Amino acid sequence: MKGQNITREFLLKKYVNLSGINLKHCDLTGIDLSFANLSDANLSDADLWDANLRNANLRNAKLSGADLRNAKLSGADLANANLLHAKLSGADLSNADLSNADLAGADLARANLSNAGLWMADLSGADLLKTDLSNAGLSHADLSNADLSGANLADAFLWMANLLNANLSKIKGLHSAKFDSDTTLPDGSKWTDDTDMTRFTE
Repeated sequence: MKGQNITREFLLKKYVNLSGINLKHCDLTGIDLSFANLSDANLSDADLWDANLRNANLRNAKLSGADLRNAKLSGADLANANLLHAKLSGADLSNADLSNADLAGADLARANLSNAGLWMADLSGADLLKTDLSNAGLSHADLSNADLSGANLADAFLWMANLLNANLSKIKGLHSAKFDSDTTLPDGSKWTDDTDMTRFTE
């Protein structure tokens, strides 16, 4: 059944398990799918603005180009999800699992990613303007060419992360962020105990 023909009532009343469902291009604005199993679902270019997806299973889901602005995704499992160029500005992704997710070119401006797991995530070219990344796990994450200006990195883990050409201006909490000798800095150098990070933030 094509996703375009599935009604909200059908989703909410007929389905317990939505794994693998095709909801590409669907208008699901404001829908409540909290705790739903949407693993392997196709939600590419779907309109999920202000949707409630708290604690939903979106593992391996296709969400490229999806509109998730202001969506509630706290505690959601988005491991290995495809969020290429997704719109996530203002979304709550706190405590979400985004390990190995493709977020290249995604708009995450002012999103809440505190305590999120972003290990090995691709955030290259992402808009992270004023995003809350406090205590986020960003080990092995690709943040090359990302705009992190004004973001909060307090207590974030950036071991082996790639920050090549990233914009770190006006970053907050950088003094408590965790780097290691394999962290690539915006100028291509590696972090050391003597690195003066202010040269990237001012």
